[in-house]
Parts: sequence; structure tokens; C-alpha cells
Amino acid sequence: MISHDQWVPSPGVRLEKNAWSVVRELDRSILLTAGPGAGKTEVLAQRADYLLRTNSCRFPKRILAVSFKTDASRNLQERIQLRCGWSFASRFDSVTFHGFAKRIIDKFLPVLAEEGLSPDYSIGTEAIPGKQITFKQLLPLAIKIIHRSEVARNAIRKTYAHVFLDEFQDCTADQYELIKLLFLDTGIYLTAVGDRKQMIMGWAGALEGIFKTYATEFNALPLHLYANFRSKPNLLRVQNEIIREIDPAAVTPAELISGDEGEILAAHFQHSFQEAKVLADSIRHWIKAGVPPREIAVLMPRQVDDYGSALMAELGNHGIASRNDSELQDLLKEPAARLVIDYLTCLYGKGQSDAWGRLMDLFTPYEEASRDHLHRLFETTYRGHVRQVRAASRTSSPYEDWWTLTSGFLRDVGYPTLTALSGDYESKPRLHEVVRDIRNRVDALLATEKTIPSALARLSDDQAVRFLTIHKSKGLEFHTVIILGVETQAFWGKLAEERCVYFVGVSRAKVRLLITTADYRPKPKSAGRWTENRSPHAEFVSHVTRHLTGRLPHL
Repeated sequence: MISHDQWVPSPGVRLEKNAWSVVRELDRSILLTAGPGAGKTEVLAQRADYLLRTNSCRFPKRILAVSFKTDASRNLQERIQLRCGWSFASRFDSVTFHGFAKRIIDKFLPVLAEEGLSPDYSIGTEAIPGKQITFKQLLPLAIKIIHRSEVARNAIRKTYAHVFLDEFQDCTADQYELIKLLFLDTGIYLTAVGDRKQMIMGWAGALEGIFKTYATEFNALPLHLYANFRSKPNLLRVQNEIIREIDPAAVTPAELISGDEGEILAAHFQHSFQEAKVLADSIRHWIKAGVPPREIAVLMPRQVDDYGSALMAELGNHGIASRNDSELQDLLKEPAARLVIDYLTCLYGKGQSDAWGRLMDLFTPYEEASRDHLHRLFETTYRGHVRQVRAASRTSSPYEDWWTLTSGFLRDVGYPTLTALSGDYESKPRLHEVVRDIRNRVDALLATEKTIPSALARLSDDQAVRFLTIHKSKGLEFHTVIILGVETQAFWGKLAEERCVYFVGVSRAKVRLLITTADYRPKPKSAGRWTENRSPHAEFVSHVTRHLTGRLPHL
């Protein structure tokens, strides 16, 4: 433990004045709003480090962090481990809302006696009375337990002293009700972090006005972060144009934006095929100039295949790899999928120190005796599999047994260790689904790539241009961002909601932003709603064209 005066941020971390206030606040709940690149997640990590290492979260109390996505939950947990070590991080529980709900159900299942839910219930696509519930039932059932059981309420309240809520703008009615039932007027302090300009989950039930409601009911201290550590100054000025339409109070003061770094481009085409050819040439030019392909993202407001297939084909003609991240992103963020990829990488690749390091991290949480036992078990399994791989390499079918070896590895690792990778895996069907999906992906790639290393390279291709929807890009950042089709026919929803979507896309760019429009886009075979004749979205385009810094090299 250290004193409050001894605590300092992690090396290399810069905290503005309001961030310091968030980190050290001990007597009130907090509402922290901030734009992209302001370091919201890092502020939560620093606050956890401060609370734990100064014993402001008094032992044995814990911190509960609730996120909306598995990767965000895992990212925060990993940051805490890096900053304050495992002994402190073991008192930090980072879960998704649905993972938290499932923990409540599993621990207090007898409270649901009326529902007759079996202890070995599963989670599936259909509800089967007593045997199976759906994903959407997790929160309502957890809320029932908290409503009915004082024991359940008190057990959770006695466990935690602080609660973190990340991406709070996406909070739904069920999620907020669960938080209120557990923590309102209890002396447990909440830290809610979000950005109302990135509220793009209204279609999924995100509550309108959630910031104001929370601030009032929890008497939360409102604070805002202005600094943006992601984007160059010219890009910040474009973002300010959109922020002024969404939330004028959140506009970054002009005096905080200095310099003229950052490239802003816009291009209009008669036909989307012309667009694809010019963009492919431009991307090739940027890659030759030193921008890694993985640092180039092509974003679109709707389906990737509908908008991006022509450009992906043109990139292929230039020998430039591209990847539809909207298809793969969720799977590759799954810890179990990453585990399979790492194991195969170590078995069939050479010099894969990063993959080996991640495999060794599997055993970090365990006590020394258990950790040594698991290490020995793993090494025995791995050495045996390496011998089989070497023997198979001398045959005509060197990869025939790849899945037999992988499933053997997963079996030896054991269900408890796999469950520790994600709270979602406490549902065995979910774990089996992820493992099945990654197996099918590798199988499909082996049909064309022929070798395990090349299949894995395509699966998690770090040297591919990324194609994804704006919704899927949330939380990511890239050197160069291209937004395809900034047209009224693409952004056809409610203007207030589409502004937020557009802002998310624009704010992914660190150095270069390019938007495109076209007069004509032929209807793809798979498309539903589609208009072939197009018109630029006047407001969205103007936000960018006011700040142009140049032209495309191939236009």
C-alpha cells in the first residue's frame, strides 16, 4: 500500500485537470463525459490503480467494472493487471452486463424457484421452460432475483465499494434498472463514463437522456475531458464541426487545438466503379509511402459487402490484402478463439514469442503450486503435439490432424481455465459456439491457403486493409480512415442519430480522413433497401470540405 500523496499515474500517462479529479474523488459518484481519443478507459484504469494501491477501496472490498462488450471488459482488466499487478488486480472484477447478470443467476438460482430453472440450464436461441433461456432473458431474470432477495442484494453490496460503468451512453432500461436496484442510496460510489456524441445504439434500446437521469438520481459529479490524444489538429477541427451540431457544450475550445497537422480529403465520383479504382490506387500509394495496410480502414454506414466489394476486388488486383472485419471482428475478439489461434501458431509456426507469451499468461491467476502443475501439464501436451506435427510434416497430409490436436489441447487446459477467460463462457454452449466458429473459419481457409500458417495469417491478417461498418469501428483508431458513400441514401435514419454515427466514423482517424460520394451505385444482388442514383449528404460533406488540405494523389 502507498499513501495518497505517493500515488502517481503510470509512466507515459498524461492526466488533464478533470482526469485527476476523477481519479481521486472519494466522496461522490461521478459522471465523466469525453470525446474520442480522450482516454476515458485509461482514466478508469488509473482510478482503479489509485483506489486499490492507496487502499481507498478498503480491503477486502472489490471494484466492479461493467462494460457492454467482451473485448472492452477484457481490455480494462488487462490494463489494471499491467498497472497494479495481479495481487491488486485480483480485487477488480471486469464483466459485461450479461456476464454480470449470469453470475447473479448462477449464485442465487434458488430464488428463481417459481421459474423452475434447472441448475444445469443452458443458454440458446430459444427458451425451453426449466432447461434453456435466451441471451435476452439474462438481465430480466437477474433483476427478478435482486427484487425478490434481500440476501442477494446484500451479498453484492457487501462485496463492492466502487462500480465503473464504461460506454454509459449505450445503457439500456434493463441494465440501468439492475444498477439502480443494487447500488442506489447504498454508499457505493459509481463512476460512469461515456460520450453522448457516440450514442449509436438506440436501435438496441439505449436510453435517451441516460446521463441526466443518472446524474440526478445518483447525485453524480459531472466532469468533462477536453483533450484528444488521438487525432491531429485538422481532424479535431472537423470533429468540432459535428460536435457543434450534436452537443455544443462539448466543443473543444479553439485554444486547445494548435497546429495544422492532419490531412483532410474529399472526392466525388460519377460511378462507384470509378471510386473503387481511384481509391485502390490511392491506398497503394499510401502503403508505398509507409502506412501499414492494417492502419488503413474503409468505413461504411451500412453493409460492408454492399458498399465495399468493388474496392476490395480492386485492391486484390493490386495484390493488396483486405479483410471484412465486420464478419471477423467479433469472433477474433473472443478469448477462446485467440487461444486456438495462438496454440496453432506455436505448433505450426516458428519464433512466435507473442503467441507463446499469451499462452503462458493463461496460468498467471493461479497460486504457485497450481500454476506449476498446469505448466507441467501444458508442456507435456505441447511436446507430444509437436512430435506429431513433425511426423505429419513428412507425409502428404501434414495438417490432417490439426483439429484433433487442438481439441486435445483444449481438453487438457480444462473447462475451469477456459471459463476464466470470459464470464460469458460460464455458459458452456457459448464456449462451444466460439470454438466451433473458429474451427469452421480455419477449415474454410485451409481449402484455399493449403497450410496452417498461411490460413492463420489470413484469419488474423495484420497486413490487411480493414473494411467494417461505422458501428463496428467504435473504439478503434487508424492512421487513415476512408468513409465510403457520405450520401443521403446511405445515412437515411433520423438526423440526430445519423450525426452520432457519422461522428464515430470521422473520429476514428488519427492522421488522414477521406470521405467519398458518388452519383451512381448499382444495386448489389444481396441488397435490400437501395437507391442507385445518389446525392451527397450536404451537412455531413460540408463539415469536411470546409477543412480540406489537398487532393487525392490519383484524382
